[in-house]
Amino acid sequence: MAIYLPEGYQSQSPQTFKNIAAAQEAMVAGKVIEARAVVCDSEHNLIVDLGCMKGIIPRDECAIGISEGLTRDIAIISKVNKPVCFKITSIKTDGKFKPYAILSRKAVQIECHKNYIEKLVPGDIIKGKITHLEPFGCFVDIGCGSISLLPIDAISVSRISHPRDRFNIGQNIFAVVKTVADDGKICLSHKELLGSWEENALKFANGETVAGIIRSVESYGIFVELSPNLSGLAEVKEDVVVGQQASVYIKNLIPEKMKIKLIIVDSFDEPYQNKSFEYFIKEGHMDSFRYSPQNSDKIIETIF
Repeated sequence: MAIYLPEGYQSQSPQTFKNIAAAQEAMVAGKVIEARAVVCDSEHNLIVDLGCMKGIIPRDECAIGISEGLTRDIAIISKVNKPVCFKITSIKTDGKFKPYAILSRKAVQIECHKNYIEKLVPGDIIKGKITHLEPFGCFVDIGCGSISLLPIDAISVSRISHPRDRFNIGQNIFAVVKTVADDGKICLSHKELLGSWEENALKFANGETVAGIIRSVESYGIFVELSPNLSGLAEVKEDVVVGQQASVYIKNLIPEKMKIKLIIVDSFDEPYQNKSFEYFIKEGHMDSFRYSPQNSDKIIETIF
């Protein structure tokens, strides 16, 4: 299966041409090019700097659905100063005999859908790029500006209050296709790639004092995240606030109950959060994922 990467996934540096001959060669070959959009004009055409000349993506060629009114123009405006992919469809000359190129981002997206996205099935592991963060989840570019939803409850096993607790806009991630709707819309998941309870618990041992993040404060205890897919319950402690960093003592790891008993040594306000991930799987396909240990009293499993 052909792979079409999210826009800007590999590099933020624009692709330019030294001369018109090189651009013509890319046009004839039907090459997918990526460069930065520098202007959106008053008619909502995107202007791209190709180095040897200006490139214009006409409004209707900026994205699938624009000409039909299914995609709003904000999808064009928001691409300014960001990488966009496109094909060169023609090279023309203006009234001053200065060359410029006509480009199509829509053509690349159609090709991406036909050769890649429409062939994805639940369980496929793909590359993505975070484009927007909302309280209910985040939107992810899964190829050439084609966007899918990653719901907040599918980001990690450890619960978060907002996707910004886990991601930054523009961050490259891996994701797994959770569902494919009848209309072709893809919904993603992420937590299955971050390891099982046992895989995460192996990084810790009884008697250690480790770093954590306060995720929930309840009357019966305080939930502390040790890794995105692993949390423990600490004893009640005063002046502890959700979102704080913490140092916690591991009192007991109980695999059969998927529980970790903790004692909070200290909690404090710090702006830093590690938003990188240890992915236990980054490619291929999974038919199922079991989070719970084999000897656990409870089975937590995802079937794709």
